[in-house]
Amino acid sequence: MSYQQGAGEQLLRQLTTVVSDLCFDVPLQKLHMAIAGCLSIYDIRPARLPGCNPDIREKVDQFLSAKRLEGLSEYTISGYQLELRIFAGHVPKPIDEIDTGDIRDYLSRFDHLKMSSISKKLSVLKSFFGWLADEEIITKDPARRIKPPKKEQRLPKALTIEELEMLREACRTPRERAMVEVFYATGGRLSEIQALNKGDIDYQAMAARVVGKGNKEREVYLSYKALYHLKKYIMGRLDEEPALFITERRPFRRISNRGIQRAISIIATRSGVQKNVHPHTMRHTFATLTLNNGADLSSVQALLGHSDPATTQIYAQVSEAKKKEAYQKHLVQ
Repeated sequence: MSYQQGAGEQLLRQLTTVVSDLCFDVPLQKLHMAIAGCLSIYDIRPARLPGCNPDIREKVDQFLSAKRLEGLSEYTISGYQLELRIFAGHVPKPIDEIDTGDIRDYLSRFDHLKMSSISKKLSVLKSFFGWLADEEIITKDPARRIKPPKKEQRLPKALTIEELEMLREACRTPRERAMVEVFYATGGRLSEIQALNKGDIDYQAMAARVVGKGNKEREVYLSYKALYHLKKYIMGRLDEEPALFITERRPFRRISNRGIQRAISIIATRSGVQKNVHPHTMRHTFATLTLNNGADLSSVQALLGHSDPATTQIYAQVSEAKKKEAYQKHLVQ
């Protein structure tokens, strides 16, 4: 049954019910046929009320289910779901009537956002409509011709060695210090560290297995300092939770991504470091300081779990200071 046919049938049932309530002695079947004859010459569609998108919810659910089967993390799935929910609220049209102009008009409403944020929104829409076209749910992909906006060329803001020490000194609890050390030593993503269990830590090998983007598993390493503070934190716990990092108050449970972000933010504010410090800052710091200390790019790429070398290459630009230092040190004048 097509979209218009479904709308017509629904209206027909509603009209039949209303009129039959008013005309008690008219046979329902006869009334139904009479109204159907009157409506047959009209093209009936449901009214497009503000914020109403008739069929996008069903298509979004199908898309997200497909992405789960492809191995995308629940964190990524949640991001897709949020972006598509916002889009559905702005474009109240059936999915097969959405065109390139609708998508461009939608994205133009976010001119107050950074180009990277708009690019993320477009990336989700390209993935969604590309999937719909591949599955032949729609005849053509309206997002295909839209080019991503140019991203701002900004270098990641890593901490200096001095700022890292300030952060360490600002920690007041074993959990805070263990958190800072684990994020810095592993260079792990927020979602990777949040998902770690106590049993994932191999103290003998000074390593742990994390699951990154695309459900890819890799080994990360822990420094002596990180292991020391991690043991101190775990030994001081009285709970039976398997999670590596848990909430401070009962009932004890795995700390959320937001909880970790809040904890790092509190430490940073206390430390006096002027930069905007968050869990990803520790990842930037790990990459930058490691490269500055002589590590090769391919090794750092593997440690960070980057599939594309170009993603790691940006950190090499940060280590220009190291090149200048070597020039000044070794140039014969």
